[in-house]
Amino acid sequence: MLSMFSTMAALYVAGRLWLDSENRVYLIQELDRRTGQGRSAISVDDTLKIITCREQQKRLAALQTELGKASQEGFVSNHLLDNNEKDSKKKLLAVVGISTNFGNKKNRDAVRKAWMPTGAALKKLEEEKGIVIRFVIGRSSNRGDSSDRAIDDESRHSNDFIILNDHVESPQEQSKKTKSFFVHAVEHWDAEFYAKVNDNVYVNLDAVGTVLASYLDKPRVYIGCMKSGEVFSQPEQKWYEPEWWKFGDGKSYFRHASGEIFAISKALAQFISINRSILRTYAHDDVSAGSWFISLDVKHIDEGKFCCSSWSSGSVCATA
Repeated sequence: MLSMFSTMAALYVAGRLWLDSENRVYLIQELDRRTGQGRSAISVDDTLKIITCREQQKRLAALQTELGKASQEGFVSNHLLDNNEKDSKKKLLAVVGISTNFGNKKNRDAVRKAWMPTGAALKKLEEEKGIVIRFVIGRSSNRGDSSDRAIDDESRHSNDFIILNDHVESPQEQSKKTKSFFVHAVEHWDAEFYAKVNDNVYVNLDAVGTVLASYLDKPRVYIGCMKSGEVFSQPEQKWYEPEWWKFGDGKSYFRHASGEIFAISKALAQFISINRSILRTYAHDDVSAGSWFISLDVKHIDEGKFCCSSWSSGSVCATA
């Protein structure tokens, strides 16, 4: 009886082991069939590359999301997101903006007669010397009034204006106007330099081109007649600075270029464009521009030829 039970138990165990073995073989074959193991066309290296690619796609998607948020908050220029909006593809030497206002038509006419080309000659200057010149003006606080209409008519006739539609023309807003000019200029023209000039300044264009060309090898330059001076804290004073207390007990401005004429390199104009919403402006546009660059790795160039107090040989400018 014991022998018979032992034999039956042995046969039962052997049968189960055989069945389990067959099941294992079947499962292995099925696994191979479904996963392609043993004859996979994708190597381990290829698999790692796919995983890396997917990770990069995830990072790219995250960066695009962050870029969109940053653009909405004003930290990234729309110009950097879409370079197709540029009006000019050719690299220019300089874009010169002549700051003017509604009551200064006589100044503009004098500039056109003295040193700014008009009509076909203005276009020729751009093509041959790479210098773009435009008068810069905002809009009236009473949008569409006679002042706005007069500028629109003059612009249609002369075709030499940058009209800042989002800027309200006001003596108290000159700093914001200068900032808006640089933003507009760098988003519409690809130039090495961007310069701001007052409409009561006479400019030697050949001298400007020569001076600017001498600094082409420097990536971040701020060129002008550098000065400093007293910060006026009394409202009745002509050059009153409402935020005078920010300049310390000595009440002296940091070194900055005179507002009559100064130039900045492309990198600085792009910096202004990208950070337009968070750049502080003060009562005077020359002080405001200087404050934007004071903490940057920028070469301040005290260029004597940009001092407009007198006209001499090789000078860039003279005041009217």
